[in-house]
Amino acid sequence: MATVDTVYLGDLRTEAKHVQSQTKIITDAPVDNQGKGEAFSPTDLLVASLTSCMLTIMGIVSRTHNISLGGIKAETTKIMQAEPRKVSEIHIIFHFADDIVYNSKEKALLKKAAETCPVYLSLASDIKKTITFNWVS
Repeated sequence: MATVDTVYLGDLRTEAKHVQSQTKIITDAPVDNQGKGEAFSPTDLLVASLTSCMLTIMGIVSRTHNISLGGIKAETTKIMQAEPRKVSEIHIIFHFADDIVYNSKEKALLKKAAETCPVYLSLASDIKKTITFNWVS
């Protein structure tokens, strides 16, 4: 059975449906590639998937080791290359809650979790990944 069923809706737009949950995602081509930019582009989903995966695996590690992730947020930026058109760089900045101080062991566990998530490991090695962890000192 498929994981995702996707339909081309026309006008550079798709609808992807997660088979198990029936949740739907619309994609639209970006403005700089003939689209309207009215929804996530496929490459936006790629970088969002990376960030979500990193946070999920960090969450699993935090649950296993009783480390609080309360209030963690991430900013993700993609940089496109023109020829061939592809994602060339991904920048992610993790912002941790101001009231949580992590020791060196906790930082190492969370960093390793983020950088070994399945999406991170599945991306082409030539995509530059700049990951910043803004720990509270």
